Amino acid sequence: MRVIIMKILAIHAEGLPLFKAGIDIGFTATQRVSDDDKGSLIKLFNNIYLNPTAAIIGINASGKTSVLKVVLVALGILNNEPINHIGARDILGKADDSFITTIFGADRFLYKLVTKISYINDRYVISDETIFKKCIDDIKTKKTMLDFDDSMIINTRHGDEEFLSDDVSIVIAQNKKSKQYIFIEDMLSYTNINVLPASDEIPASVITFLDPTIQKLSFERQNGKELIHLKFMNQDEILLNNSRELENYLSSGTIKGIITFSKAMEVLKQGGYFVIDEVENHFNKEIVATLIRFFMDIKLNKNGAVLIFSTHYPELLDEYDRNDSIYITRNHDGIELKSLTEVLKRNDIKRSDAYQSGLLDGTTPSYKAYMQLKKSIAAYV
Repeated sequence: MRVIIMKILAIHAEGLPLFKAGIDIGFTATQRVSDDDKGSLIKLFNNIYLNPTAAIIGINASGKTSVLKVVLVALGILNNEPINHIGARDILGKADDSFITTIFGADRFLYKLVTKISYINDRYVISDETIFKKCIDDIKTKKTMLDFDDSMIINTRHGDEEFLSDDVSIVIAQNKKSKQYIFIEDMLSYTNINVLPASDEIPASVITFLDPTIQKLSFERQNGKELIHLKFMNQDEILLNNSRELENYLSSGTIKGIITFSKAMEVLKQGGYFVIDEVENHFNKEIVATLIRFFMDIKLNKNGAVLIFSTHYPELLDEYDRNDSIYITRNHDGIELKSLTEVLKRNDIKRSDAYQSGLLDGTTPSYKAYMQLKKSIAAYV
């Protein structure tokens, strides 16, 4: 059976209470693509390329996690998940009406899915929905790639679909017909929780990369109980019966790294989407940079996997040669998201320097807040 892996080109959302206006995030390369760039981009069709990573950066409380939740809701809708089962659904904020528009590609076609979500009787329902479709052969320019008109409508929701739950997208019929799917690894739940889940096998290469002193780490079940075998070089094996006990022997970085890189390997294999909030938690910069480089290496990322992450690390921006896969969040009476291509016009300055200097506006704490804090500390001490 041939399975078609769907690729998302763009997401637009509006009507979400936390956002100042609509939110737009694109995953295609909008800047010029040179021959050198092609080694780190995923070719979709013609001269259209997909960025293998998307970085969301901003100061504390600027809305980075909220942006990732919008992405996860869009992914979940496309993947036939009931909205009321999607973990990130709280970003919809019990709004009377919100809209999620997703443009995605599969095989030789592009699709546009417009989903209207309403909060009724303490649950979310899809109150209106439309699917558009066009052949990629009809796309002449990048500028018109995301344009659809009514002649391209292939299905609409009428509200009386007898065999379809009211919180499941009508795209389910298209997915079943075309055998389309998206493989998703969501690590938002690991942002503040760092417990290694039971696993049949952890790649030895992952363990060695993170902690070369570990000789063995494996899980098994005996009589319904979990057993963990841990052995360090030149030491006796340690037998544990709870994953939380690993915190007494392994660093937080090693545990988080095992989780992250094991999942990354599966995402790369499946050509899926890997969503991580605050990717630098428990890691040093080089480990995070290594993860990003794996997704940017098309020889490794041969199935078109995409890493979407948030970070506080401005230094990570210097891993990029392009601006069109970097987004900055700001929160002034509502979250707004801007592509770095919109706010940084100069090419003669390091991205991290531009971010840390405040040149990009809203990327550093305000001077007024700084002075208030300084005066408060001076008065206290």
